Amino acid sequence: MKFRSERDSLADVLVTAGRAAGGRGGTSAVLSGLMLRAEGNRLEVTGTDLDLTVRVEHEVIGIDDGTCVVPARLTADVVRALEAGAVTIESDDDKVEISSARAHFGLRSFPAVEFPTLPAPPAPSVTLPRVALVEALRQVVRAASNDDARPLLTGVLMTTEGKAVRLVATDSYRLALRDLHGTATLGEGGDVLVPARALAELQRLSPSAAAGSSDGEGPGAEVGIAPGLTDITFTSGQVRISTRLLEGTYPDYRQLIPEQYPNRLHVGRESLLAALRRVRLLVRDNTTPVRLSMRPNGVDLSVVSQEVGDASETVDGDFTGEDLVIAFNPSYLIDGVDAVLDDEVFIETDNPARPATVRAAGRDDFRYLLMPVRVS
Repeated sequence: MKFRSERDSLADVLVTAGRAAGGRGGTSAVLSGLMLRAEGNRLEVTGTDLDLTVRVEHEVIGIDDGTCVVPARLTADVVRALEAGAVTIESDDDKVEISSARAHFGLRSFPAVEFPTLPAPPAPSVTLPRVALVEALRQVVRAASNDDARPLLTGVLMTTEGKAVRLVATDSYRLALRDLHGTATLGEGGDVLVPARALAELQRLSPSAAAGSSDGEGPGAEVGIAPGLTDITFTSGQVRISTRLLEGTYPDYRQLIPEQYPNRLHVGRESLLAALRRVRLLVRDNTTPVRLSMRPNGVDLSVVSQEVGDASETVDGDFTGEDLVIAFNPSYLIDGVDAVLDDEVFIETDNPARPATVRAAGRDDFRYLLMPVRVS
């Protein structure tokens, strides 16, 4: 196998596919590698840990067809460290040669026969606008759990709600919900529970890696989705991400959403975010809450840390309802406000013991529920 490619685009491809390579404690060394398959002027780079697979196609100057498995992280690091310009990669039986200008590297490769045989990705049956989907993932994925002891909560539920695709994630302390209106639905019985890790990889694809453009046009303007019985594949431009689905029944999130709230705080998103980030500077652990004292002309924020000191700040706004003091994990509250896609934010509350909702003042497609923290 031998081909030539421009350094920056090749580095992007290696990094994108390499995020799926053996970083999850796999027992097989070959899973820490990337499969490079050159055919004509087409290069396919594949990384997998058997739960998550990322395939990227890339146009190169093909010299000799062939296949090799290279160490994922080291190869990406080497290519990124080379001088700008053309990079040539050539493989032999157990070695891969990487050269550019006056630099030359010879890396040990893995036997290609030991790399897992992966099924061909299915054709998409649903398409969603890439910009809208990535926007929704940025809002929702943050609420999924990182605790593998509760596997169902490490996923994001994709379901059909009316004529919208709905994304839901929760770690039991907070819940994020986003509806994609005016898009193709997943169909009857189309609920799927997708590991948040896979969706995070889809979210972080750069427009160049997805072969799209910043104005939402081009081959990466839509994401194709092919849900199966046990796995799901997302196609964005030249990138295909496949992952196993999580098995089990997702919690009934609908019963957690209050139908109405007696109290509503209306504030500017940026001013609230900035104030929250300032008072959070005194938080040194996950047990120190931020208190919100809501009143007709706005809200008073305060943090009291026994080891560090105290901080307070007032944010102007409008409040309707009965004055109350409610406390939250500051990082979770910041996550919720940051996820709002509007200049104005509503924080709706019932009492200091019931979930509050953070949402945009000017749109109703996103809700972020947050459990308060009990304080004396």
